[in-house]
Amino acid sequence: MSRAEPGSANLYHRVVVYVLFLILLLPLAGTLLYSLATSWSASLLPSGLTFKWYVALWSDPRFLAAFGQSLLVCVGALLLSVLLILPLLFVVHYHFPRLDALMNILILLPFAVPPVVSSVGLLQLYGSGPMAMVGTPWILIGCYFTVALPFMYRAITNNLQAINLRDLMDAAQLLGANTWQAAFLVVLPNLRKGLMVALLLSFSFLFGEFVFANLLVGTRYETLQVYLNNMRNSSGHFNSALVISYFLFVLVLTWAANRLNKDKT
Repeated sequence: MSRAEPGSANLYHRVVVYVLFLILLLPLAGTLLYSLATSWSASLLPSGLTFKWYVALWSDPRFLAAFGQSLLVCVGALLLSVLLILPLLFVVHYHFPRLDALMNILILLPFAVPPVVSSVGLLQLYGSGPMAMVGTPWILIGCYFTVALPFMYRAITNNLQAINLRDLMDAAQLLGANTWQAAFLVVLPNLRKGLMVALLLSFSFLFGEFVFANLLVGTRYETLQVYLNNMRNSSGHFNSALVISYFLFVLVLTWAANRLNKDKT
């Protein structure tokens, strides 16, 4: 029995990959074409193309407000994550490295509880009383902070292990730097790319979060995903333009994260 030639095997694998990629791309291409169509009902192709749905979308004050509010809560949650996670990771890896195994377990706890269950508990806890935050962006920032923790912790931990933190700190201190100077002037610049990758990937995930936003704030602080849900009964062309705009925004962020990750490796 003769063996298949390597060239034909590679060609077969490429054809399979391209066919699968095409199948995955077809719904997105259809959505893009529908968002550009003037009308599309009984024909195979739309009767005409137009950008009026995108113009209507990006001139809608409600959409712009939802987009800005989503950016605000995501950036706020990530800033809070950086301010708390970076010092914590530095202390754990430099002074208490044996705690890393325990931290790996604790940091995954937010994924152990479904968002719907967490939302019900948060509604009861922060729905009234002196800590009433339901319907405000503050409760979303807190929820998004816990969701982003595993991504931030794992990415920065891998980066700290790659740069050999203890040897780097010892070398900086031998040259006359104290602990804080070594941390800010030597360690932090070496974490820049890993931190940017963690931020971009976390942002891409948080920007599409719907369950917490819908249950905890809803239309009282409408984010982009809540806006998309509320506009589901409007024009299909308008909704398609919204989906494509959201997809392109997340795609650019993912591309930037991948480029940074390639530069890092």
